[in-house]
Amino acid sequence: MDVNEAIQILKDEGYKYTGKRIDMLKFMEEEDRYLTAKDVFLGMNSIYPNLSFDTIYRNLSLFVDLGILEMTELSGEKNFRFRCSRNHHHHHFICLECGKTKEIETCPMEFIYDKLKDYTIADHKFEIYGYCTECNH
Repeated sequence: MDVNEAIQILKDEGYKYTGKRIDMLKFMEEEDRYLTAKDVFLGMNSIYPNLSFDTIYRNLSLFVDLGILEMTELSGEKNFRFRCSRNHHHHHFICLECGKTKEIETCPMEFIYDKLKDYTIADHKFEIYGYCTECNH
């Protein structure tokens, strides 16, 4: 996912693609890691000093609802990042210190389907948490 794809999704879904939304998407793209709403708020503050935290949070939630961003919870707080791909199934290793991610191509569900033969699986989420090579303690 990139800013141009995100703008196209906003257009296709009938949402405005304002300068603030585009700048927020560019910020997310440049950071390329999981960020809290506070991280985004602080990053956007230099460009838009009057932008409210609520506006940031509402837009992040909208972007998640539209499939532009992925959301996960780290240390009890929601974190957001650009969706890697709309059609490619994979999972992530997430650094607990800096929020960087690494794609994991293997899906553990391959091993679980046999255990849940009589169940209907609607969705799943699998993440591994730890420290990247730069933050390793």
